[in-house]
Amino acid sequence: MGLFDIFKDKDDDEGGMAEYENEDNSSRFSSEPEPSERHTEGGDETSSVDSVEPTSYAQPATDMGSQLGIQELMNKRFKLEEAIDYVGIMINNLKGKRTKLAKNIEDEIVDITNLKEKLTKINEYIEEEKRGLEELKNKRAQVDRDADEVGTIVYNLRDKISDIDKIVADEAGRIKSFKDSKSSSN
Repeated sequence: MGLFDIFKDKDDDEGGMAEYENEDNSSRFSSEPEPSERHTEGGDETSSVDSVEPTSYAQPATDMGSQLGIQELMNKRFKLEEAIDYVGIMINNLKGKRTKLAKNIEDEIVDITNLKEKLTKINEYIEEEKRGLEELKNKRAQVDRDADEVGTIVYNLRDKISDIDKIVADEAGRIKSFKDSKSSSN
């Protein structure tokens, strides 16, 4: 006989376990169906009550629950509830971690954006400095050309002054010669 065979109904059309009262009027479950009228061969209805005694398998209600596995089922349910609670905590932790990660990413986005703006400003500064250096280079080249022009002018003026100096020196030499020739003749 199997573990749950005591709960099987002998008469399928009455279905299930029947409840009975024992001597102290307390309710018990039995595998026996409720007493019913039985027909005899002759068609006379006689009332016959089966003896309803608890079998050796019948236990008090609390023992019946553990015999049916209800306690184990309740323990499983309790463990499942604990597991569900734990999963809920894990989900909350995941949400917290995701929120923290999202905040960190937002912070990084802000930091990267700030760095990008700084780099853009630095790039603008570098471009401005390049333009400034190009302008200075052009000005220096202009000044260099001007200096070369001034040098050329100075050399030309020096040559002119040298020519004038030669003319003045020649004239001074002539005048001295003339004076010397007059004084020797006098």
